[in-house]
Amino acid sequence: MKKNKPKYHQIIDAAVIAIAENGYHQAQVSKIARQAGVADGTIYLYFKNKEDILISLFQEKVGMFAVKMRESIQIKAKAAEQLRMLVENHFTMLTEDPHLAVVTQLELRQSNKELRLKINEVLKEYFLLIDQILQDGIDNGEFRSNLNIRLARQMIFGTLDEMITTWVMNDQKYDLTASAPDVVEMLLNGFSAEKRR
Repeated sequence: MKKNKPKYHQIIDAAVIAIAENGYHQAQVSKIARQAGVADGTIYLYFKNKEDILISLFQEKVGMFAVKMRESIQIKAKAAEQLRMLVENHFTMLTEDPHLAVVTQLELRQSNKELRLKINEVLKEYFLLIDQILQDGIDNGEFRSNLNIRLARQMIFGTLDEMITTWVMNDQKYDLTASAPDVVEMLLNGFSAEKRR
């Protein structure tokens, strides 16, 4: 299987850097090949075109993150702890790979509608994970029984997405992961002086 071959991952990692540094539209396949240290033709042994590379890198990086998160949150009994772990790991993943942060927050937004729909397919697994955390919280009495899961998920993902975009736009000058506890606190308690159930 192509995904198990070292060159596949080499090209994916090179594409993240090439797209982050040049922009998606300026990151020709030849630039990605040069960054990967392979011949242009080698790219086409693994990918149909540049769009396929972008979708594959998103599946590989974000898709695998969702799978790993699902495994790691299962050891946390409380939904609040699961949410804390999700937020911290989401921030950590992108702060440890600034090029990936640029690609996910800026370059993917400039892609065409068809490409964005394919990317949303990858995000579905991540959204299901957030939904599971919220449902667990409702089931064990941590979150209110009438919580609108879809709206709560949009708030969680929207908050994380906006914070990472702002961090990228500010040239990654501050510690994003350090803000995770405050983000979780606000998501769990809202902005009121009293904790609401």
